[in-house]
Amino acid sequence: MGQERGVMIHFVDGTKLNVVFPVQVPNETAALLAFEEIIKQRHIVVEADGAAMLIPFENIKYLQVYPAPAQMPRYAIKGATVTN
Repeated sequence: MGQERGVMIHFVDGTKLNVVFPVQVPNETAALLAFEEIIKQRHIVVEADGAAMLIPFENIKYLQVYPAPAQMPRYAIKGATVTN
């Protein structure tokens, strides 16, 4: 698995923000715990290019995280295909 990670944030107004970053945690279990913490906090904090960004969930339509983590919440739907 590569070292670069990213999240495409799709906002309710139709705009998108692509954030690329290095691995943040040492393993998949820690990644799952970090994901669950973000869900609980109801906002995303990003440090990028020397600035801090706080993105409230109320402004987010959905998140597209890549690559998909190997360990997902047990309620996750796996192996899906998105069609329009």
